[in-house]
Amino acid sequence: MAMLEVKNLGISFGGLKAVNAVDMQIEKGDLYGLIGPNGAGKTTFFNLITGVYTPTEGIVKLDGQDITGKKTIDINRAGIARTFQNIRLFKDLSVIDNVKVGLHNNHPYSTIEGILRLPRFRKVEKEIEAKALELLEVFDLQNEANVLAANLPYGKQRKLEIARALATDPKLILLDEPAAGMNPNETIELMETIRFVRDKFDMTILLIEHDMKLVAGICEKLTVLNFGEVLAQGETSEVLNNPEVITAYLGE
Repeated sequence: MAMLEVKNLGISFGGLKAVNAVDMQIEKGDLYGLIGPNGAGKTTFFNLITGVYTPTEGIVKLDGQDITGKKTIDINRAGIARTFQNIRLFKDLSVIDNVKVGLHNNHPYSTIEGILRLPRFRKVEKEIEAKALELLEVFDLQNEANVLAANLPYGKQRKLEIARALATDPKLILLDEPAAGMNPNETIELMETIRFVRDKFDMTILLIEHDMKLVAGICEKLTVLNFGEVLAQGETSEVLNNPEVITAYLGE
């Protein structure tokens, strides 16, 4: 069973088809890339499968469960986590508190238990603190646990955003241009981080990226969108050498 199965997915805005009849299948453990020129519909596709937009046609299944048109929070609880091109951390919270926000999805206690600080509240908060520290250690951020997220270097903010996504215990992580704004050294480190996350957490990863060195270096399979439609799909080396893909990026 595929981890993500998308069939005939599409959405129209005022008669304009921003995404049209897209099919995609991602197997468990895949490190999969979604590429295409600016305006090709990549982020719109992410928004469709995460509940930001409701598809006007098609089906989205996560690990066999139909999640088409569900609310974003329900899709997150079903197992999809996401990062953004423009980093969306809680900048005025500490590094560890950013991770703890994600962990609260799976460690509930009642409002009354929280207000009165009953034993269950204290137990759960202790568990959350320990788990958050474990995740920070994975990304070598434990020494910055009490630093404000806004004060982290850019590359470490990216790592923190991925750590927070992992805190929600996902089956699939969507990375929206994770290398945006990074220098070459930071990009190399990011590539190593993404591979590490896939292998250590047995994670399935789908990423949008414009940095073709990163795409060629870590993605095993690709889908190329152009004007909202699938232009090519398949193994990375094959797709990147497809003449139609080259033309879409570079023009005639």
